Amino acid sequence: MKKKINIALIGCGRVAEHYKYVFNKIKNKNYVIIAVVDTNSEKAELFGKHYKCKYYTNFKKMINDLKPDLNIILTPSGSHYSNSKISLELKCHTITEKPISMTPKQARKLNEISKKNKLMFGCVFQNRFNPAIKFLEKILKKNLFGKILTSSVRLRWCRYQDYYDDEWHGSWLNDGGVVNQQSIHHLDIINWLLGPIKEVSCYNTNILNKLEAEDTSVCILNFENGSLGTFEATTSARPRDQEASLNILFEKGLIEIGGIGLNKINKFESPNNKFNISKIKKENSQKIKTGYGLGHIPFFESVINSLSKSSIIPPIDVQDCISTTELVHAIYYSYENRKSCKISSNKISKKLGRRNK
Repeated sequence: MKKKINIALIGCGRVAEHYKYVFNKIKNKNYVIIAVVDTNSEKAELFGKHYKCKYYTNFKKMINDLKPDLNIILTPSGSHYSNSKISLELKCHTITEKPISMTPKQARKLNEISKKNKLMFGCVFQNRFNPAIKFLEKILKKNLFGKILTSSVRLRWCRYQDYYDDEWHGSWLNDGGVVNQQSIHHLDIINWLLGPIKEVSCYNTNILNKLEAEDTSVCILNFENGSLGTFEATTSARPRDQEASLNILFEKGLIEIGGIGLNKINKFESPNNKFNISKIKKENSQKIKTGYGLGHIPFFESVINSLSKSSIIPPIDVQDCISTTELVHAIYYSYENRKSCKISSNKISKKLGRRNK
């Protein structure tokens, strides 16, 4: 018998609502949710009733009482480091929603603790598990279309002002703007599949929303493979999410993945006729209701399967997650200093993860 994994969910906010759907759809049932935690007792109680489990307002007390195998961190971004640190130091496997932490230094510290205690530690970038992205990964590995010439990311999502009027969204201390909150997923994809990115030049601004950080960002990306790219992201699209797309121009073809969450193959052009394009589009596209997509399901099936077999290897390498956080900081550093910025652990935003003065 494989070991059944006892799971606790830490945080009962916006993304936790999506997790209700995720855990309902996971086919691997070798787990049980034993607790939920939120500082808001009413939210915690509601989620506790949903999962028919215990609920807590104190994270450490929950761990000491129940000793879960896995804590899934769904709290505001600014709390990911402190929550993950508590979880790992108390010897629990830990998966956090993105970002892995607010700074690369924090992420490296967490990784050290996880290795010392021989624990799984990882971060959710669910778009890596989209069928369209998995297909693109295969195409790139086979090098079927030759050199990459240019690439572009467009994230045009809608967040109204009430989204930013809570206690943390859009703040420098606990969130950041569209770069660190929404488009970090898409930065992760291009850095992972097309990168690494070696240099960025960026401009950020606020178009419609009022927040400490930015609601709109446009960047030029310089890749180590010699190609160039553009990155455009905004939460000022109205009246709904419009697109989340990645377009790649090769010397021998073109691929565009689109939809509202990198969930559809929009274009697939190749120099020969050996591909059944209509079949490719059909088999590698998904219908999704929100930008969260469906990638959480295979992600956590992988986590549960690994832990059931006593493996502590996360679905996504922690170094990849740290690299993405370094890229985010380089983008902010470029704008803050009004110059291009090479990706480096030393190029750190003077605002992200810090209290606005």
